[in-house]
Amino acid sequence: MTDPSSIGHAGGADSGLPARVCVVGAGVIGAAWAARWALCGVDVAVHDLSPTTAQRVEATLHAAKVAWERLGLREMAALGEVTCAGGVRDALGDAILVHECVPERLEVKQSVYAEVETAAAPDAVIASSTSGIRPSELQADMRHPERLVVAHPFNPVYLLPLVEVVAGSDTSEHAVQRAMGWLTAAGMSPLRVRSEIDGFVADRLMEALWREALWLVHDGVATVAEIDDAMRLGFGLRWAQMGVFGTYATAGGEGGFRHFIEHFGPTLNQPWTKLTDVPELTPEFIATLIAQSDEQSRDQSIEELCAARDRNLVDLLLALEANDWGAGRSLAVLRERFAGRQSDQS
Repeated sequence: MTDPSSIGHAGGADSGLPARVCVVGAGVIGAAWAARWALCGVDVAVHDLSPTTAQRVEATLHAAKVAWERLGLREMAALGEVTCAGGVRDALGDAILVHECVPERLEVKQSVYAEVETAAAPDAVIASSTSGIRPSELQADMRHPERLVVAHPFNPVYLLPLVEVVAGSDTSEHAVQRAMGWLTAAGMSPLRVRSEIDGFVADRLMEALWREALWLVHDGVATVAEIDDAMRLGFGLRWAQMGVFGTYATAGGEGGFRHFIEHFGPTLNQPWTKLTDVPELTPEFIATLIAQSDEQSRDQSIEELCAARDRNLVDLLLALEANDWGAGRSLAVLRERFAGRQSDQS
């Protein structure tokens, strides 16, 4: 997985990047974290018990390289070395940032921390990619809980800049700031979650929409494809570059958000949604969801769908960068950082 032309890796104190990163758990998120860091020039060691780990990481790195080539970033930084290790201790080495990306089961994550703490560098920060477990729960049995933070990214990690950073009750501010500094240097846009809450910020928003979408399919109001069309052909395009509140501010016309909330706010009292309930996921309902999802995919493989997703995201990011807007600003910052690094090396 090493690019033979990769020399002069960019990781280290001078670049703001960690010198070496360890990833434990190489599923969709873990493999993409490895790709993001490698593309920034950082050496990464990955550990996962799956026999297909190397193939999964290789495929993800390839997809990420294709995307960054289209963004015009691929040649701006030497590719870090990505290796697969047979055990956690071997993967850790002298890594100062450890991404925990194992399944969302508290006992599994805590067992990883116990193993990591026996071999990790004393100053290593452990960053969990959990999508909703509170960090105080994660760090409850740790010997050095001050080093654990949540760094929850969004798929694909090598393209989407948002990462939610959450501290637990025993997390040190030093660990939080180190993690946020590294993530920023890697082109991410860390969102510091102000207080611990299950699901953090973004997943709670997605969960609310997801519940209502399930009800619409369950009640026969709309199909999976129709719901996705309502999002991707309508408000999803606005949300992608303005978010919810920014969108509603423009919907208020000259009166802005004040006019919007005065005009549409009362509708919140109407029983339009079922946010506090969820339809029972019976075998029959699950079969309906799967059938409609498969029909929408039109026989495209997951690999083909992911490639289309990446192409669309790249073009959207480039458009937003050209307009100095939204996620495009994160891309511009990364491009400027790479350009500055090349100037320093010349």
